[in-house]
Amino acid sequence: MTEGMRRPPPRRVRIDRRQVRVLAHPLRARLLGALRVKGPATATTLAGLLDSNTGATSYHLRQLAEVGLVVEEPDRGTGRQRWWRAAHEVTNWENTDFDNDPDARAAMEWIQAEQVRLFVEHTERWFAVRDEWSPQWRDAFGMSDVFMSIPAARLIELQQELWRTLERYRAEADPGEPGAEQVQIFLASFPLLLGRKR
Repeated sequence: MTEGMRRPPPRRVRIDRRQVRVLAHPLRARLLGALRVKGPATATTLAGLLDSNTGATSYHLRQLAEVGLVVEEPDRGTGRQRWWRAAHEVTNWENTDFDNDPDARAAMEWIQAEQVRLFVEHTERWFAVRDEWSPQWRDAFGMSDVFMSIPAARLIELQQELWRTLERYRAEADPGEPGAEQVQIFLASFPLLLGRKR
């Protein structure tokens, strides 16, 4: 990437009740994730990537498209081949967005549980192959945590500051830089429940 050149800011969506219900499905969540990571693809390509079949993949892509989470790229398609891309790079929500809609809230809880499951799965896959990576990469990858006592407003401020830092690094990243690899960074904050009285 040329000095001073930056990627445009990511397209975002504040997910709504309809979208969260559609996204709360194992294959749909994986399809959206694959399009965000790998870029535009056909249903056939995605079926191979996700060990599914083209019929199921096509159906679920159309479901995602109906609520605006994926869009078709008509200029890329030839004949019956349809190309799809993620409509947004980032999905936002607040935990309280669906407090008045039990079905949407259940869908969001499923999505969050699936994120944790995928994080564990991804971590286990990394542990299985980490010795194949260079010492530099093995030192770069890792996990850490920190404990603090902080009011909710300060925690929100901290999360926003960390997110701004990640966005800056993402905008400045050059996928063509020698030695560059795709990495995934998780941000999470939870209450320390140990010993807490209800």
